[in-house]
Amino acid sequence: MKKPLIVIAGPTASGKTSISIQLAKKINGEIISADSMQVYKYMDIGTAKPTKDEMEGIPHYLIDEFDPKDEFSVAIFQEKAKKYLEIIYSKNKIPILVGGTGFYIQALVYDINFMETNNDYEYRSYLENLSKEKGNQYIHDMLSKVDPVSASKIHPNNIKRIIRALEYYKLTNKPISQHNEEEKKNKFSPYNTAFFCLNMNREILYKRIDTRVDQMIKLGLVEEVNDLLKKGYSPNLVSMQGLGYKEIVKYLQGKISLDEAIYILKRDTRHFAKRQLTWFRRQENPYWINLDDYGFDMYIIIAKMLNHIEEIGIII
Repeated sequence: MKKPLIVIAGPTASGKTSISIQLAKKINGEIISADSMQVYKYMDIGTAKPTKDEMEGIPHYLIDEFDPKDEFSVAIFQEKAKKYLEIIYSKNKIPILVGGTGFYIQALVYDINFMETNNDYEYRSYLENLSKEKGNQYIHDMLSKVDPVSASKIHPNNIKRIIRALEYYKLTNKPISQHNEEEKKNKFSPYNTAFFCLNMNREILYKRIDTRVDQMIKLGLVEEVNDLLKKGYSPNLVSMQGLGYKEIVKYLQGKISLDEAIYILKRDTRHFAKRQLTWFRRQENPYWINLDDYGFDMYIIIAKMLNHIEEIGIII
């Protein structure tokens, strides 16, 4: 019998955190974060990390577990998340995977194998030096030529993922996107999964994003980024290239004004949300919940989710 797994996905600012916590309270669940940024310590405001009060006593995993200078990848996420799944199952509770990093979700739900190929450290070092010499966009363009599918999903600032994709292509002469798709097609999920995707009218979502950015500034995002720089964290770290951090770094370096930084952050977050939605629409049969259809009424939304969870046999 497959073990239960609930997934709550969706674009940034769609309300995943609050909905997942309320659902967890109803079904005796615990939450695993599928967010590539909330895993880092000291990065709270810019990642919209839930506070202890907001968690309402629900255990959360993969939040505040890595130093900003530490490597964190989809393979590390998968390894950690699988361990936390077993901990949650051992307590006879139901795991709820929550986040907007689609590739992380896919990796866990379909147990994708990331360990098939060897490493080419010499080529990896060459690419790292090339990115420093010619810029991130240069090696992103290299990836676009051999694996346009991966290039469309990986931001030019995510150097580690770009280099890994190029390294994989050099070792196998096959795009890593093709490998991932084959992995998904050739494997059945080991879980009985309820895969929810949250959505809403695009205009409403964009307004929520703008409001969230304004709130982050009021809460002290500039001070948070400044503290990270004072602690010695380089602006070139993968963690510091996240939305909300690289824009404020440029402001603190005097390269742009605060108004420009806020404008760019809002614009790029809207673009990011659009890419997230595109990715989730490509997934197999997600259960879409358009929040504005229910007037953002938490009671109705949770009732819809519970009904679907019952239908597929996760709860009785």
